[in-house]
Amino acid sequence: MIPKGWSSQKLSSVASIIDCKHRTPEYVKSGIPLVSPGTIKWGALDLISPVKRVTEEEYRSLMDHCVVEQGDLVMSRNQSVGVVSYVDSKKPFVLGQDTVLIKPIHADWRFIYYTLQSDLVQRQIAKSAGGSTFSRINLSDIRALNIKTPAIYEQDKISQILSAWDKAISVTESLLANSQQQKKALTQQLLTGEKRLLDENGVRFSGEWKITKLIQMGKVVSGGTPDTNMAMYWEGDILWLTPTDVTALTGRFVSNTSRKITPAGLLNSSAVLLPKGSLMVCTRATIGALAISTSEICTNQGFKNIIPNEGFNIEFIYYLLQMNTNEMIKKSSGSTFLELSKKDFETLSFSCPFIKEQQKIAAVLSAADTEISTLEKKLACLNDEKKALMQQLLTGKRRVKVDAEEAVSA
Repeated sequence: MIPKGWSSQKLSSVASIIDCKHRTPEYVKSGIPLVSPGTIKWGALDLISPVKRVTEEEYRSLMDHCVVEQGDLVMSRNQSVGVVSYVDSKKPFVLGQDTVLIKPIHADWRFIYYTLQSDLVQRQIAKSAGGSTFSRINLSDIRALNIKTPAIYEQDKISQILSAWDKAISVTESLLANSQQQKKALTQQLLTGEKRLLDENGVRFSGEWKITKLIQMGKVVSGGTPDTNMAMYWEGDILWLTPTDVTALTGRFVSNTSRKITPAGLLNSSAVLLPKGSLMVCTRATIGALAISTSEICTNQGFKNIIPNEGFNIEFIYYLLQMNTNEMIKKSSGSTFLELSKKDFETLSFSCPFIKEQQKIAAVLSAADTEISTLEKKLACLNDEKKALMQQLLTGKRRVKVDAEEAVSA
């Protein structure tokens, strides 16, 4: 059903769709950027990342059939089919093969941009796209995309609302990127002793760090797997960790698993029931993925597990191994998949401070992780809320208030 005051029409009725020229130019090291499907992402058109560049002469030859203006849209016809970037600068660029220029004429460009993002249009694109190796949409199908449009003043109001959400998302993305970069730098500084923290008395730590093997940090035990065909070993109460459980985590701690085994299964598996606060480290295939237990748990054979002694903080070891994943990979071997042996795992050596400084370092990095997690959750909420709002606003299910003066001036 079309809302009152809205119309249903083809994209070609409100915009001019201009194809690229279908020839491969000669590339140069520096010059005018060529926009290809791989460089098109939702948002402003990226003219920095493209590595393919052409000369001024090639630019004039490839772009003499159109005039690009701010507010024009560039769509990908393959790879990331249907993804659109908007032109927000006057800098020149070249339309690469399998890209099209969309010039909104009888519509607000921002409204068309958001409409092309909507589920309604993206479903049409997915249905039209075909190809055995990769999806691809034809120019005729782009022109025939069915869109719903209100009067121009309502388009403008909807665009203002969604633009405000995009700004909030962009700010949160920047904050998240900054926090991640800061944590990376902080991890490097703190875990190498380049930066020393203050103790509980406000005095900077100054003691010598000592080269320590993992086997000296705690007891190292391997995981094990019971017979998967024996029903009596499964559907128990004992948490049984797999690499998939770890890679699905969004934080450091694991409190549940996808499968649980029985005491008989634990006995059959040769695995050890690990106490709360143990560190489980993937040493097969997904090498370096790791987690800390918040309750008793056991793992499959793809893990080497550390039960720390009194001289070591488990979160410190967590961050230490997280930073040194490449060291574990270097010591791994195998033809089908890489695996780090128990002996090689136990003898991994790192420079470590005493327990008090370990605890302080772990607390600082934990706080950084908490900040990152908070921003990730906020970003996910903003994206979900924007998506829901788009569904309502771009279908007319939710109407915006427009002042009479705005309607008349439009």
